Amino acid sequence: MSGSVCLNTLIKALCCLPGVGRKSAQRMSYHLLQRDRAGGRHLAEAIAQAMQQVGHCVRCRNFTENDLCGICDNGKREQAQLCIVESPADVQAMEEAGYRGVYFVLLGHLSPLDGIGPAELGLDALPERLAASEVNEIILATNSTIEGEATAHYITEMVRPAAVKVSRIAHGVPLGGELEYIDSNTLSHALAGRQDVGS
Repeated sequence: MSGSVCLNTLIKALCCLPGVGRKSAQRMSYHLLQRDRAGGRHLAEAIAQAMQQVGHCVRCRNFTENDLCGICDNGKREQAQLCIVESPADVQAMEEAGYRGVYFVLLGHLSPLDGIGPAELGLDALPERLAASEVNEIILATNSTIEGEATAHYITEMVRPAAVKVSRIAHGVPLGGELEYIDSNTLSHALAGRQDVGS
């Protein structure tokens, strides 16, 4: 282990990133110090600026530096469709898939064992959002995990009095997938969610 306190602090700090263990953090640290000190300074400035300036949209809870994110502030979006996702990363995925409605970002999923209930997900603000908007369809795009399914079920029951259509994104066989390589849980979801192709 290096005798440099600053280097060891940098390595430990990089280990906070998902998927980055001590060896990867050490490799990154050495690279920045040996070959790219300007890049390291730029990275440090970008992280400091983001940590200080990026907050959450007051309407959808997505990441933004302003009160409203660019999506909520865009009058050309389909305001009647509200897609509920678990994280800002899911917003990006939906955007890349071509979705053009608006969002509500939970910033997690229900997990009582971790102390994450409806209040921690901001679900107390959802009825107000529905009452103050023209939403007529909620699209549940939570992850296909036990927690994601439980969260979707809770939201479905919660918004039932609002008399809006509630739909769930399909889960199952991926495009181009071959059945023999699909796990049984995924195939079971696909079978349960099968659709009539007409006559």
